[in-house]
Amino acid sequence: MEFRSSAPEYNMPMDGFDTRRHLSNARKQAVDRGLDDVLIVDVDCHHYETDNIVQVLEYVENEPLKQVMMNTLKTKSVSALLYDQPGYQDLGGRVTRYFGRKTEKTVGVGAARDAEQAMSWMDSLSVDYACLFPTPMLFLGLHPQAEVETQMAKAYNRWMIERLMPLDSRIKTMLYLPFNDPEATYQMIKEYGGRKGVIGFMVVSTRYKGVYDNAYMKSYRLLEEMGLPLAFHGSYNWTDQMMATTNRFITAHALGFTFFNAVHCANWVVNGLPERFPKLKVIWIESGIAWVPWLMQRLDNDYRMRTSECPALKKLPSDYMRDMFYTTQPMEMVNNMEALELTFKMIDAKTQLLYSSDYPHWDMDLPSTIWDLPFLDEQAKRNILGLNAQRLFNIDTSERFPNHPQPPHWHNS
Repeated sequence: MEFRSSAPEYNMPMDGFDTRRHLSNARKQAVDRGLDDVLIVDVDCHHYETDNIVQVLEYVENEPLKQVMMNTLKTKSVSALLYDQPGYQDLGGRVTRYFGRKTEKTVGVGAARDAEQAMSWMDSLSVDYACLFPTPMLFLGLHPQAEVETQMAKAYNRWMIERLMPLDSRIKTMLYLPFNDPEATYQMIKEYGGRKGVIGFMVVSTRYKGVYDNAYMKSYRLLEEMGLPLAFHGSYNWTDQMMATTNRFITAHALGFTFFNAVHCANWVVNGLPERFPKLKVIWIESGIAWVPWLMQRLDNDYRMRTSECPALKKLPSDYMRDMFYTTQPMEMVNNMEALELTFKMIDAKTQLLYSSDYPHWDMDLPSTIWDLPFLDEQAKRNILGLNAQRLFNIDTSERFPNHPQPPHWHNS
């Protein structure tokens, strides 16, 4: 079954690798379940900014560093430039979209190619709006030179806003924050917080900076005042001293994507940041959700015995965590469905859980992952797939769903 977008510029030739052909089963799932009539907001999906790395580097402001980066790109590799690390995300070639997308025939080039490919997979999955993140840049939080992360973040964010975002209103983003540089982080929010399509800001969790540091407080306050969420995006670090004791990538992946977010979340709660910034919406991305009940129970148990260490808290740690937001991917589809149902209950999933695909990565989840859950009623499914995100990000969806209720006040997203 071939699906053709209503936008002719996105109708690509079908010879060779084609995203829609590759996702034909996903498209069939969406049609069979009637998901074209359901608002779906993908809160975490990816493109490969390295496909346009030369364009991105043109925006680097530090000229000597820019020259070093360009030379590194010519003589070595993008991995050397962005401080990549060992891992087997490609599953030894079994996920063909990693390599096929590079040879896919498209009408556009550069940023237009990125937008074209995004529309292809979004239409196949029946995704209406997608929050697009970079991929290799997610290791920059560990770069030994903080200025490299800062300059790359500035360059990439400008490229996103000037080159990619204007191409289609269905593409949104939470801009990358150079968290190792608190002042640059603040200036980034101040400069880009009101830009079209920017629905929040993202911190990569793989880093060794405490979220409670006073240097970040003015950034949190600014985000709260602007009504923009702050997201912590999980990743892994196989060279972390503890993670390096694991000898299989499956272990580094399963633990790593959870561990860093769990630590930052615990620090956020214990240090009273929810009380200090009660209107700031915080999102935990790409760590699944099984870790949340575990951390809730651990923190609640210790809090009852050591409340004097958390004088700012006015309720249990788990109560603050239930006010936070979580993305679905990778959904832990365990054999014991009761465990998953209890997890949904403990995090108030009907209002706090946000669908994400993590496309095009090997462990991506289709919207059917949520739609097919037997313990959810239809309203809960619609909330998780899109309505929660519409409310959280104040997204005007009238272009796609003119009869849907719209947020009373939305920024220019």
